[in-house]
Amino acid sequence: MEDVDCVVVGAGVVGLATARALALAGREVLVLEADNAIGTGTSSRNSEVIHAGIYYPSDSLMAKLCVAGRHQLYRYCAERGLPHRNCGKLIVATSPEELEVLPGIAARAAANGVDDLRQISAEEAMDLEPALSATGALLSPSTGIIDSHALMTSLLGDAEDAGALIAFKAPVVAGRAVEAGVEIEIGGEEPAALRCRLLVNAAGHGAPGLARRIAGMPPEKVPQAYFAKGSYFSMTGRTPFSRLIYPVPVKGGLGIHLTLDLAGRARFGPDVEWVDGLRYEVDPARAESFYRGIRRYYPGLADGSLIPAYSGIRPKIVPPEVASQDFLIQGPPAHGVAGLVNLFGIESPGLTSCLAIGDHVRDTVRQG
Repeated sequence: MEDVDCVVVGAGVVGLATARALALAGREVLVLEADNAIGTGTSSRNSEVIHAGIYYPSDSLMAKLCVAGRHQLYRYCAERGLPHRNCGKLIVATSPEELEVLPGIAARAAANGVDDLRQISAEEAMDLEPALSATGALLSPSTGIIDSHALMTSLLGDAEDAGALIAFKAPVVAGRAVEAGVEIEIGGEEPAALRCRLLVNAAGHGAPGLARRIAGMPPEKVPQAYFAKGSYFSMTGRTPFSRLIYPVPVKGGLGIHLTLDLAGRARFGPDVEWVDGLRYEVDPARAESFYRGIRRYYPGLADGSLIPAYSGIRPKIVPPEVASQDFLIQGPPAHGVAGLVNLFGIESPGLTSCLAIGDHVRDTVRQG
């Protein structure tokens, strides 16, 4: 059986950022990816938004790592010339009741260290975005967009330059805790067995299942996986907006919002649909609810202008009746298995937070 210092399971944006952080700290790192390319799951099925850190409870990992990660991510993109844009966004109220919610959102953002969010009047909002309909809004100048695949390619390059290796079509099918760390069995075309001092479970949707396949991992410490699907629709024609437009948040998500890609094209989503597995087809019939939701803040949306685009599925670890969750980064003190770190429930803002999550894991195992 071969020995390796660190194994990171999962080559999504969080797994790659973690592998990079460990490799730059001088650790020997092997990344194992079950698919045949990087970032084929949640990392490639999202809005590609750089979040400011507005919505999360101030004592949460989401808040801490999103705000820190956002600063790191903008610096990282600027230093490497990665495609991104600091376009800003508006959180839009479309009724007197929603207008009353905005100060609470602003207060939470301030508690999280977001110091540039400010409430503006309906007139100011519609001066900034003339196609908008609003009763008031919050302006977030530090929100942006990014090319997530370019980011992942850069993270992998950094990790490899620091000595890390990656293996594709290498699913981890089983494991067991041993005195020297964790022994794992790798399936796929070339089955193998490895022993590592540190195993980082960054398997996204598969993280709870992988944790359960590790003998010695207490089953009561493994959360149940839930799947919150979000569909996206693209818009034909030219968008009249230059910023991202978000409604007031809804239970389980941030509402059907308008985001832009780096070419300036608009897409709307995600909605929230709780499903029982990873099914990514977009039902064209869902467009009806999209039109209703979008026209609350963009009444000029033309009939027939929405086209099914893609969907993503949030890796939830709470049921629909709870909906709101935090990242769960679970090290040996929490579960008792030396050399194992589980990353559970890394949904949005995982992309924004990726560099901070990588540093957090690195620091956690260094202290351990």
